[in-house]
Amino acid sequence: METDLERIKRDHNIVDELARRGIGPVRSYGRQVTYRCPLPGHDDTEPSFTVYTDENRFKCYGCDRHGSVIDLIAELDGRDAKEVIRELMAKRGGGGTPAGNGARAQQSSDASASHEAEVGCTVERLAEKCGLRPELLESFGVADFSYLKKPAVHIPYRDADGKELAVQIRRALEKDQMENRFAWRKGSKPTLYGWPSLREAKGAGHIIICEGCTDYWTLRHHKLPALALPSSTGWKEQYAEALADFPVIYVVIEPDEGGQTVRQSFEKSQLRDRVKLIYMSEEAKDPNELHKKDPANFPATFERLMREAVPLTEELQKKQSAEVAQAWERCKDLAHDPVILDRFIDSLHSRGLAGEDRLSRLLYLALCSRFFNRPVSVAVKGPSSGGKSFIVERVLDYFPESAYFSLSAMSDRALAYLEEPLVHRFLVLYEAAGIRGEIATYLIRSLLSEGCIRYATVESTEKGLHDRVITHEGPTGLILTTTKASLHPENETRMLSLTVTDTQEQTREVFRAIADEAEYDDTDGLEEWRALQVWLDMGGDHVVTVPFSGKLAELVPAVAVRLRRDFSTILSLVRAHALLHQVSRARDEHGRIIATIEDYTVVRDLVAEQMADEVGATLSKATKETVEAVRALGGIGTAGVSNRQVAEYLEIDPASASRRLKVAAEKGYLQNLQTKRGVAAKWVLDDEVSEEQEPLPAPEALDPCIDAPLQEEEDDPPSGPAGSVLV
Repeated sequence: METDLERIKRDHNIVDELARRGIGPVRSYGRQVTYRCPLPGHDDTEPSFTVYTDENRFKCYGCDRHGSVIDLIAELDGRDAKEVIRELMAKRGGGGTPAGNGARAQQSSDASASHEAEVGCTVERLAEKCGLRPELLESFGVADFSYLKKPAVHIPYRDADGKELAVQIRRALEKDQMENRFAWRKGSKPTLYGWPSLREAKGAGHIIICEGCTDYWTLRHHKLPALALPSSTGWKEQYAEALADFPVIYVVIEPDEGGQTVRQSFEKSQLRDRVKLIYMSEEAKDPNELHKKDPANFPATFERLMREAVPLTEELQKKQSAEVAQAWERCKDLAHDPVILDRFIDSLHSRGLAGEDRLSRLLYLALCSRFFNRPVSVAVKGPSSGGKSFIVERVLDYFPESAYFSLSAMSDRALAYLEEPLVHRFLVLYEAAGIRGEIATYLIRSLLSEGCIRYATVESTEKGLHDRVITHEGPTGLILTTTKASLHPENETRMLSLTVTDTQEQTREVFRAIADEAEYDDTDGLEEWRALQVWLDMGGDHVVTVPFSGKLAELVPAVAVRLRRDFSTILSLVRAHALLHQVSRARDEHGRIIATIEDYTVVRDLVAEQMADEVGATLSKATKETVEAVRALGGIGTAGVSNRQVAEYLEIDPASASRRLKVAAEKGYLQNLQTKRGVAAKWVLDDEVSEEQEPLPAPEALDPCIDAPLQEEEDDPPSGPAGSVLV
């Protein structure tokens, strides 16, 4: 049933009204007719006034006024819109008393009002639903308009300067009246609602963040400083900077799933230390409902809720304590194990990983070093299909997602704009080829060496071009896989290079694992391992001292500059092993975990050959075999040997042989006489293998008297400064 107001709007066409006043269009295309703005106070030198003939509404993109034919007549005649409605209804004989602004009128009957509720929404009815005056909503730019030929409400979202950034369209009052009762105008960029009132709010010393504009209108009606989220998922960390001057930030938490989503958003925010949570109840699930129940007592009631607001930090501490206790119950048996890495390898094998014990142990220890200021980064190298990614994935299964963030590829500047937090986490990149360009390589190098990224850029804003410095805090470790023999030289020296096993024996083990046909649940047997990492993160100690580090420094031969970084890596791995076994390690007078000779022994067995190979003190078994193969095949002088000959001699596949030969060449032991692309290589000896020198001293060379005794095992988790970080 068509209402009197709808008939008036239908019968009075905007184009005809302008023509009657002698105002003609500048141009017309499709259903849009453009004019120079006729509204008072706007000297429109460029045509910015558009009439949308299919909806019979106008909008001036210069002065930002918009509305129906009634709004136009009221603006042109300098009259109140209610007066215009009364006049037009009197001419039609419709009578009635308008209520609200010029685009509304009291419905002529209960039937028409019921019909309007079914098909759309108006400002008057929305205000009535909220228990507020229509004039309040209008003061924020809320207005009626037609959307898909039905009445709807136009709700503008503006920036601090009042510029419109987004428009929300409310099409119905209740959820059950329309499936999609909210919509956003095309091109909208939803933001917090209420930015223009922020300057005024700063005088209060606090701000209230609620969910939805109806709660915002309610709080503003009661003179309370507020901002509103456009939805429960509407918080963006970029808003935090604008709230830097507010010592207290109240966040309204509604008793539903959306409220928990809002709470979780602020748990991760840099504002969390200043946030206080206002919990609403089922009796009044949000500020507007509380207002409607008792408008007169709302100020006193809400003031009480603010006094009772719970600091988010207190809740986080309680939540953390509960999570730590729960994690400890799940992992205490594992934490008391004196050889956790052996148990880890047994678990890996039971889940279908064949061999690769050394590589897996080192990856696990490296991931445990994320708590330190210098995590141990790792490059996993090997031929295509060598199982690099599979091994990394299987090791990551033993860690919660909070420990790492994985990508298969990224653009050149992606790391700068990444919103994922990387503090005390590992960035995992599958295939180094996914790192595109010099900028990406530089950003990774900065993250590894400086412990953070500071990226300066220029961005286009509403006020023109402005510089911006994007900061990503670390420390962050890196794990990447690659088929390359070497990476960018500046990054190579900052990472521990580990190579997958490429022998026939390892391939046979893989075949057996595949043939086993066992099916493994993704979480089966992993709960205690992930709980161990949660406990280490939230409840364990992170400060480790290595009492024999001075003696170790004296005994390590200074055979290469590279060892300066490698020595730091060795100490970090020793600390990681001690941290992992902290339940069975003693503490010094400062409460620090004391690393033992046992921790060094485990790490030395894992990295001694690797370190010796990298600094040229000796050769790895694989490189030594490759050089000897070239010698045995007659690769001397100018009589070179091919990749295939070496592969057949070593009984490995050609891709693995090619990789080994390149590694030996980079170390200066082999030379390829054939440099033309597409022509078979001719490998010859380039230098004799030098006398081997052990870069890491044997454990017995370190003074055993400084080794602290093991502390007695207890069922309760050891106490200490949770969350402390190694300096």
